[in-house]
Amino acid sequence: MKLINESSKTKIVNNLLVAILAVYGISQKRFDLNETTLFHQLVTEVISPIQEGLANSKKSLSFLWENYLLIVNTSKENNVLKKQISRLESDLTTMEEVRKENLRLKRLLSYSDEMSHQRVMAQVVGWDSANEFKVIRLNKGKKDGIKVMAPVITDHGLVGYVYRVTDNYADVLTILDQNNRVDVMIERTRTHGIVEGVFNFKCALKYIMRNEPVEVGDKLITAGVGGIYPKGIKVGMITDIKKENFGMTLSIEVIPSVDFDKLEEVLVLIPSEVALAPGIVPTTEIKL
Repeated sequence: MKLINESSKTKIVNNLLVAILAVYGISQKRFDLNETTLFHQLVTEVISPIQEGLANSKKSLSFLWENYLLIVNTSKENNVLKKQISRLESDLTTMEEVRKENLRLKRLLSYSDEMSHQRVMAQVVGWDSANEFKVIRLNKGKKDGIKVMAPVITDHGLVGYVYRVTDNYADVLTILDQNNRVDVMIERTRTHGIVEGVFNFKCALKYIMRNEPVEVGDKLITAGVGGIYPKGIKVGMITDIKKENFGMTLSIEVIPSVDFDKLEEVLVLIPSEVALAPGIVPTTEIKL
């Protein structure tokens, strides 16, 4: 019994010693973790702001890169959209020009429906700039049935007549030229006269007696004599009348019905027989 008690005491003492050593070791370890040297503190204070700055810079660079990629992609999309818009605007312009041309051609054909002449539609491809558009060139010629002395019109009125023709082109002496004399009559009074070209896209009405009741605004149409122009085609409008102190006739200014500055398409009227009328012989050779 005595031996058992001594053994028990020895175990108790050993256990106490182990416990005391364990507690001491833990306390020492915690002390080591919490205690920092002056060197460690200095390094921490110096390095930490740098680490913080690098971390912030990384975030900023990442943000800038993402925004740069967004801007680049947006710029590419804008360029693509601009090209599409430009192409659509070009298509719309082309379609609008085609629409306007179709309207002009429709008016031309409708205007000449009642005429007994064959009709050849042509485009103006040249003009004599040295003579103030007095001569124009068309893109149709003998191969298309065009003949010399064939009258040329638009839906607005008289242009002139063909005075020279090749296989593929025709030159038209307009009513603005002094060599082209048009037999006309005043639509309101049925008074006959002759229209000649003068200058600055204007014409003159000649051989009207001083006692004729002519007024500014009177319209002129072709009289149908002379063997070239059909009767009733619009020629122009009287814009000024002057009574000279001498002579038996009036000095009358006429604005043509056709706007030659904007002339694009015309109709060439081809009668069954085109004859050169007496007194209407082009004497000048005008080159385009």
